[in-house]
Amino acid sequence: MLQQVNGHNPGSDGQAREYLREDLQEFLDGEVLLYQLDDLTRVNPVTLETVLRCLQARYMADRFYTNAGCTLVALNPFKPIPQLYSPELMREYHAAPQPQKLKPHVFTVGEQTYRNVKSLIEPVNQSIVVSGESGAGKTWTSRCLMKFYAVVAASPASWETHKIAERIEQRILNSNPVMEAFGNACTLRNNNSSRFGKFIQLQLNRAQQMTGAAVQTYLLEKTRVACQASSERNFHIFYQICKGASEDERLQWHLPEGVAFSWLPNPERSLEEDCFEVTREAMLHLGIDTPTQNNIFKVLAGLLHLGNIQFAASEDEAQPCQPMDDAKCSVRTASLLLGLPEDVLLETMQIRTIRAGRQQQVFRKPCPRAECDTRRDCLAKLIYARLFDWLVSVINSSICADTDSWTTFIGLLDVYGFESFPDNSLEQLCINYANEKLQQHFVAHYLRAQQEEYAVEGLEWSFVNYQDNQACLDLIEGSPISICSLINEECRLNRPSSAAQLQTRIETALAGSPCLGHNKLSREPSFIVVHYAGPVRYHTAGLVEKNKDPVPPELTRLLQQSWDPLLMGLFPTNPKEKTQEEPSGQSRNPVLTVVSKFKASLEQLLQVLHSTTPHYIRCIKPNSQGQAQTFVQEEVLSQLEACGLVETIHISAAGFPIRISHQNFVERYKLLRRLRPHTSSGPHSPYPAKGLPEWCLHSEEATLEPLIQDILHTLPVLTQAAATPGDSAEAMPAPMHCGRTKVFITDSMLELLECGRAQVLEQCARCIQGGWRRHRHREEVRQQRAAMLIQAAIRSWLTRKHIQRLHAAATVIKHAWQKWRIRMAYLAAKELDGVEEKHFSQAPCSLSTSPLQTRFLEAIIRLWPLGLVLANTAMGVSSFQRKLVVWACLQLPRGSPSSYSVQTAQQDQAGVTSIRALPQGSIKFHCRKSPLRYADICPEPSPYSVTGFNQILLERHRLIHM
Repeated sequence: MLQQVNGHNPGSDGQAREYLREDLQEFLDGEVLLYQLDDLTRVNPVTLETVLRCLQARYMADRFYTNAGCTLVALNPFKPIPQLYSPELMREYHAAPQPQKLKPHVFTVGEQTYRNVKSLIEPVNQSIVVSGESGAGKTWTSRCLMKFYAVVAASPASWETHKIAERIEQRILNSNPVMEAFGNACTLRNNNSSRFGKFIQLQLNRAQQMTGAAVQTYLLEKTRVACQASSERNFHIFYQICKGASEDERLQWHLPEGVAFSWLPNPERSLEEDCFEVTREAMLHLGIDTPTQNNIFKVLAGLLHLGNIQFAASEDEAQPCQPMDDAKCSVRTASLLLGLPEDVLLETMQIRTIRAGRQQQVFRKPCPRAECDTRRDCLAKLIYARLFDWLVSVINSSICADTDSWTTFIGLLDVYGFESFPDNSLEQLCINYANEKLQQHFVAHYLRAQQEEYAVEGLEWSFVNYQDNQACLDLIEGSPISICSLINEECRLNRPSSAAQLQTRIETALAGSPCLGHNKLSREPSFIVVHYAGPVRYHTAGLVEKNKDPVPPELTRLLQQSWDPLLMGLFPTNPKEKTQEEPSGQSRNPVLTVVSKFKASLEQLLQVLHSTTPHYIRCIKPNSQGQAQTFVQEEVLSQLEACGLVETIHISAAGFPIRISHQNFVERYKLLRRLRPHTSSGPHSPYPAKGLPEWCLHSEEATLEPLIQDILHTLPVLTQAAATPGDSAEAMPAPMHCGRTKVFITDSMLELLECGRAQVLEQCARCIQGGWRRHRHREEVRQQRAAMLIQAAIRSWLTRKHIQRLHAAATVIKHAWQKWRIRMAYLAAKELDGVEEKHFSQAPCSLSTSPLQTRFLEAIIRLWPLGLVLANTAMGVSSFQRKLVVWACLQLPRGSPSSYSVQTAQQDQAGVTSIRALPQGSIKFHCRKSPLRYADICPEPSPYSVTGFNQILLERHRLIHM
């Protein structure tokens, strides 16, 4: 069944057209709800008019992103919306279980590619192709994607690795302002138009963390340095140094205020991109130090002064053209800033060197004025192209990771959009040729290959016609004859190029191509190519010269003589190195033209894209004036027709964009069999082989058949679990289909399978966690019991040790007390050494004592301080007992009471008043200190203290009785 997707049903039946008209009117009548359609596949019927009205309604409601099946449509808002690209919103899309259920956003595509890398489904590497016209927002979209990956692809474990990852991410982000400053310019359609193509490869390690990046550029529009169209500007960097340089820098670079430069048109326009400090800071983060930056800006200032050199026509052809009077100062300044000899610089632009003959004789021929200007422009383009390539190499050396440190990558392709100007030349031809190749890649991946694969795999499919641009590509690059081959052939011929002759050759050789048009009313030689986005007229004047991109050898030799450090590195004086700019002389090798180099780099890029899983973002420009809230239907309609959006919607709505081989499908989703209900899977099963063709039951992959069948039986369980009470049967995802070698599923079914897989993994994780927790609890109980036993044993051991220490201490105290008591008794006896110790049996009869008193006296502790205290007590001790205590304490002789006298206190007083020994002979006073410690110190002085006791000692000689 064929359908032509151009907004009308091809059938001749008027009733069918009437039904389509009714459906279209019914759909458009509900325009109030059009802005709520997040996916254009829900539009019914799918026509250019319905898609256009839906996009317009969403744009006016500030909803700038819309899904179109496998493609994201991005409308340029032409106004700043910070909350739409905040880091918080990035983390929200990254943390969402199903980002597809959130509002359409460029972060949805970024998160989908990141999760595809983590899932390791072949092909693992991802690529995002950002396409659209100039000014549609491709550069901004690429910048937002880089910021998104820098935020979500950074989760290092340690602080050290976090700092390393943060530095890498900052360098990757800093490469944007540098490359935009040196490679973007203000054009008629866009204030920040990329004048080169770039493919940024974001490198990820095994943990899906960003470890580095690599940048590859394509076809820098270096002619813009010396030639700018009306109302356009040069590259941003020239305006940045003129507006942002300080006074000292202006003096060093010879950029006074108010000076006019021929190559700096429209300097009065102020753009957001004219921020010099941002560029300098970004270059500093990339490893370009301040002296090197100043050297770069000095060379750029030299190029501006080089553009002010104007030549006057010479009256004599044998004499070289001389610079005008007001240009002589520019020659001097340019030579000073570029580090070149002034006379050699001027002579190189004035005189051409010709080598001829087998002897390679050198002839010097003065150049006419036009050729002098051409050589001057060629010198500037050569320097700027080398400088741009050097910057790219510096950026790559700063942000590129080692090959061993990354395993996968996500590629961002930001190429110039389709261009059609009043005057189109080789640059526009190459740009539109690249867009044709990318459109073919999209068609081959999502439309043609998908339909062909359905037929091969045996799926029933209603085919959809699509716009194939193979005829246009055959016209541009076909073999053996094409536009590129004819232009290259003109470059190899050793003859002057003629614009009219080239037009005639192209029209004659390619007359049978349906994509080649003619404009008979045009006075200038040109030809028309009908691109997928529309016809474009290319002028043949200067086409061959631009393709040759000739650089006179003397210009290269001139720059090799520079003493400037930067130019010395860009143009090394190595005789063995043969630069591409120099012609090969008598060599018969084909000249490497601009078209040849661009075609080779483009083929290399497409090989990388074919080895990845591509994702597409179509940027749409609502109006050409860059005004917010302005939606011009005619301009948007032409863009929708050019990118084939309606065909994309048809294929995405009815097809199966995801294809997985049987082996990979079983390996990834075989764990879903855990969700299968435990019922018989025989022929009476309610889902015996849903989506499984008959041939699969008898294929060689018989081992995979029962596994696939078991997985298919889980679909009702998954569908029922994902359904909500308000969902209808039509809202359920379409079933998957099994081909001969692959399984075809939709995005919604893939999402359902991934949710089921996550559910099973969660259940397994919970089982593992439960088992681990039980094991850990048992181990903790066992460890607690062991700890309690150990603690009890320790306490018992400590108690025994403590008791042993107390027993040992008591024993030591006991022995010490005994020793001390003996020593004190000995010292007391030694101090009272003047009295003869007599037995109680020798006591006089006058002092009659009873046996009880004698025993009491002997029982008194013979320690004089204690006895003295007892004798000194006022109450409780009788007078006789007190005397006995005194006798025992002092060990006084009891036989002769006349030798001493003891006076006691009266009854109203306390203790002994004095003890006096009666002199019986000579009395000797000893003034030595008592051997008893603290004998002379009383802690609490008493009014009844005894004095003179320790000082009066009786001499141990003969006793003299008085």
